Amino acid sequence: MEKKFSDKKIKALKPKDYIYDVREPNGNGFAIRVFPSGEKSWVFIYTYQSRKRRMTLGKYPTLTLANAKIEHRNALSVLENKKKDPAFLKKAEKAEIKDSSTVEGLIEEYLEKWAKERKRSWKEDQRILYKDVRPVWGKIKAKDVTKRDVILLLDKVKERGAPIIANRTFACIRRMFNFAVERDILTTTPCLSIKAPTKENRRDRCLSTEEIKDFWLSLDITPMLEPTKLALKFQLVTAQRKGEVVAAEWNEIDLVSGYWTIPAEKAKNGNLHRVPLSKLAIELLKEIKNLSSDSQWLFPSTKNNVPMRGQSIDHALRRSINSFAALKQNITPHDLRRTAATHMTSLGISRLVVSKILNHAESGVTSIYDVHSYDKEKSHALEAWGNRLNEIIYGQSVNNIVQLNKMA
Repeated sequence: MEKKFSDKKIKALKPKDYIYDVREPNGNGFAIRVFPSGEKSWVFIYTYQSRKRRMTLGKYPTLTLANAKIEHRNALSVLENKKKDPAFLKKAEKAEIKDSSTVEGLIEEYLEKWAKERKRSWKEDQRILYKDVRPVWGKIKAKDVTKRDVILLLDKVKERGAPIIANRTFACIRRMFNFAVERDILTTTPCLSIKAPTKENRRDRCLSTEEIKDFWLSLDITPMLEPTKLALKFQLVTAQRKGEVVAAEWNEIDLVSGYWTIPAEKAKNGNLHRVPLSKLAIELLKEIKNLSSDSQWLFPSTKNNVPMRGQSIDHALRRSINSFAALKQNITPHDLRRTAATHMTSLGISRLVVSKILNHAESGVTSIYDVHSYDKEKSHALEAWGNRLNEIIYGQSVNNIVQLNKMA
């Protein structure tokens, strides 16, 4: 019986005028290939989908006999346990490593294997990276990007008059390079010790009653599209996030029970959220339905079967800001959410209930054991807010607001 491979036996194999393979007896396709030049390579010979295949494991003696056996066992495991072609997987892994060595390749791997899996807003990361990063760094090696390169790129974004976008770009770049370190593509990140290029002041913009009235009534005469106007009104009435408003679907709305249920995968904090619908919210929904027709979305895009983009609302509001005579300063859609929350607390509604309406993430032991839904309290609060809005906008008397017990 022939003996298994040994270094002595491998070294004794002489080159011929042609390439030939020598298999290890009972070695499950483990073999050595000898070339006319005298060079030798470890190979795995196997059958996949009725076709004979040969996979190169590495050159001898750079890849030792012991390590070649490990490579062979790994490949055999892929073939037998995973039922996949080990040569194809190895080729794909090499291509991935090669692609990831450039910034362009790293961008694609980051988007596919991190952003898309973890961020509902991954398309914003894609937009930032495609617009400002890929054109500048795309063809260079990720390992060659320096701290100075990052600073200069951020300066370029800031100097074109987009200081806040520069911050968002930095956050995205930093996350991408951290991902590269986690994946062992890089050993360190060039973003180390770099600070955000622009200092951002925490916004505390809240519309006064005069501004609310002007905003609501003036919306009707702005050049915005009707769905955009209704999306802004609906956000003010429900106090929900802009992204959750524009992504809302009709199957999440139950007019019979009077609730809008935001699925966990759409909620920013990852928790399912029930939003009670006030009378004013339901009236808006009827208008929204007339415009959205048979679409699955409350606010469908005019181009494709997708919802309206949040950025579209931002741009529309900025373009129409001069239509609101009573506004003392510019506003953003998020200011409407803050306005709703502030005016609700002024009605005597507890901060806890307002926080539940806003679906803020909670921490601590109490949040773990408190499974109360607060549906009743949220419903009373949003109905009270709807009544207050009616009084502000149309001068109608407020309905009897249910006296809410203040909660600690």
